[in-house]
This record gives sequence, C-alpha cells and structure tokens, in this order.
Amino acid sequence: MVVQINRPGFNKWIYWFTVVATTTVGTTLADFADRSLNIGYPGGTLLLITLLTLSLFLWKITCGTVAVSSVNNGVTETFYWVTIMFSQTLGTALGDWAADSEGLGYDGGILLFAGALALIWAASRFTSLSRTALFWAAFILTRPLGAVVGDFLDKPLASGGLALSRYGASLTLGLIIIALLVLLPQRPAAKTATAH
Repeated sequence: MVVQINRPGFNKWIYWFTVVATTTVGTTLADFADRSLNIGYPGGTLLLITLLTLSLFLWKITCGTVAVSSVNNGVTETFYWVTIMFSQTLGTALGDWAADSEGLGYDGGILLFAGALALIWAASRFTSLSRTALFWAAFILTRPLGAVVGDFLDKPLASGGLALSRYGASLTLGLIIIALLVLLPQRPAAKTATAH
C-alpha cells in the first residue's frame, strides 16, 4: 500500500498487486476475528461493518466525498486503501458466514452474492441511485463472492467443493487475473473530484 500510495503515476501491476495483497490480509484478519478473538462470523461481521462504516464516515467528513474519482492525493488514497482493507475483511467474514454457518453451501453462497451484484448492476442501469454508494456496495459484495468461490475451488468434494489444492486454486485465479490485466485496458482514475 505504501508503494502504491507514493507512486506518482498509475501502474496496473502495482495497483492490482495491492488489491490482491489487501484481499489476502483481509482473509487473515477475518479468520483472526473468527478464530482468535472467538467472536465468530456474526461478531466479526458486525465488527467489520462498524470499522468499514467508520472508515467511510471519516473519509467523507475529511475529504467531502468517498467517490473513487476523488482519489488523487495521499490523503484520499490512504482512506481508499483503508476502506478497501476493511471491505475485503468484511467480505471474507460475510462469505464464510453465509456459506458455512448459515448452511447455504458454496453454490448457494455464489448464487446469493452473484444475485446481489446483479441487483446492484440493475440499479446502476435503471435507477438514479448514487453511483458512489452503488460502487461501494458492489465492491464490498465482490469479496464474499470471491471467498465463496475460493472455498468452492479448494474444499473437498464431500463438502461441496472441487477439491483443487490451495496452490492449484491460487495459481488458477492468479493466471486469470494476469490474463485479464493483459487483455483489458486499465486507466487511472480521473483527476477531478465528483461528489455524490
């Protein structure tokens, strides 16, 4: 995050490496809340919703907006990455809670979170709801979807997974990310702030 924040220009490899790193740290923090703090997925989810809300609130009152288009200096980018970290951690706890504790299973969790993302997409197309709020809702929901898909890839067949090794699943996902970075155009955020 420090390298990303202090970099003068946009570099898609550093940016997406930082996203993957915050995802990994987020997974570890979610497991820490569940297993080491012994507050379980519900407690971890509540704690992380609180921290995420606080992060967005402080960002809003400090900078006037939480729009991604406003991320153009060290202060806004620090808020951005802290918010990303909390949303990644919340997403892991929420995904594990839905799939494991609530009995949805991996396929049910995938359908739940993919369906919620589809609703957010529809809201962005057919309503005038805040694009900033929809962005953060969608971003937050990509993480529980990712957590459930990751579990689906590496959990045993008897548990509803595909039984790939963690290394195999990580390699597969890593290659997909690299392919998408090569194939899809990347650009830095606009330099003009857009408040919503």
